[in-house]
Amino acid sequence: MNHKKRVIIVGGGFGGLSAAKALGGSEAEVVLIDRSNHHLFQPLLYQVATAALSPADIAAPTRALLARYTNVSVLMDEVTGLDAAGKKIKTANCGSMSFDYLVLATGAEYSFFGNDHWRAHAPTLKSLEDALRIRSRLLEAFERAEREQDPVEIRRLLTFVVVGGGPTGVEMAGAIAELAKTALKRDFRRVGAGDLRIILIEAAGGVLSAFPQELSEYSAQALRAHGVEVMLQTKVSGIDKEGILTDGGRIRSANVVWAAGIQARPAAQWLKADAARNKAVRVYADCSVPGHPDIYAIGDVSSFEPTPECPLPGIAPVAKQQGRYVGKAIRARIAGRGYPAAFRYYNWGSMAVIGRSSAVADFGWLRLKGWNAWLAWSMVHLLLLIDFRSKVSVYVNWAWSWFTHRRGARLLTSPTSSDVAATFEGETKEVNA
Repeated sequence: MNHKKRVIIVGGGFGGLSAAKALGGSEAEVVLIDRSNHHLFQPLLYQVATAALSPADIAAPTRALLARYTNVSVLMDEVTGLDAAGKKIKTANCGSMSFDYLVLATGAEYSFFGNDHWRAHAPTLKSLEDALRIRSRLLEAFERAEREQDPVEIRRLLTFVVVGGGPTGVEMAGAIAELAKTALKRDFRRVGAGDLRIILIEAAGGVLSAFPQELSEYSAQALRAHGVEVMLQTKVSGIDKEGILTDGGRIRSANVVWAAGIQARPAAQWLKADAARNKAVRVYADCSVPGHPDIYAIGDVSSFEPTPECPLPGIAPVAKQQGRYVGKAIRARIAGRGYPAAFRYYNWGSMAVIGRSSAVADFGWLRLKGWNAWLAWSMVHLLLLIDFRSKVSVYVNWAWSWFTHRRGARLLTSPTSSDVAATFEGETKEVNA
């Protein structure tokens, strides 16, 4: 008796979820493994970190999203290793599991370029836990500044530094500026705009360097118009509990957010495979790993190079298209239809929001900035949200914020017992995200 082919998908992000859906209803037994029980819409994660949205607005239970596919099961577990020759994966809780086909969609994490000790003082933004930690730090900073007597300490508490001028850094800096202005203007009495400082640090000569120069320059100007100091060609040499050290001097800050440098999670190490500079697995044109035709790598964990000098970017549309492609490819192979044509990425454009009514969009044939780009960005992100409830909730929150100039998720829960309080008191704790 022929057994059902087992397909294991590691990672429930855009790529993994798309692959699982493409395999839904097939003859295969599909198992999706992820460390969390939810699918996260990462492009709006910074809005949770800055109190514009709540976690449930941008996340949905993975099981619910795949419930209609009876051949797909979900395991909340962590993959710790891989036996490629024996076709087995190792997990933290379920032990080893065999597979016929494996899809690696484990994503990426931030790199501190060998300075991992900075992580204790500069949170990154990759998960809901990260976003909530940053939100607590930001809101706690205002609360502490309100009761602080020392003007120097108030200045440190209300100095916010974002490192990295890519889309996440730019969007984060702009959102902090909006949060700070709305919070200080209406709700606080003892601190004011003169105590506030928001800084974006970028080592290169411009922000959003992947965008055309005119949109990059507009973004820097728009950030400055929102009250953000943009420090270009500035390198970070140290981060500690007092703030950040750059080649231009020390900046005292209680809130440093790291949004620079992305590296793939350790799939290449598991496979002992050839990796790109960012540790991503180099793959063939069908997204399979060289030497392992039944193992695929997609999204941020893979390095797909249509041309050697131009690998595909680590963005959600790439992961989603690769996930659909690989799911259909495995489905065809199981049905005996052979290998499909090489994967081809369709670039629908890039967008980044800078602040209220301010964004940039590059569709290749059309470039937008300002209000028109912001409107296009809003519509596209609403359409891309995974379920109807999220679309409605986000729309209502955005509309409310637009008309009232307020943030709807500014809640602190037990701040004095959190790692936030420890950080402000000069202590450090490891936070497992």
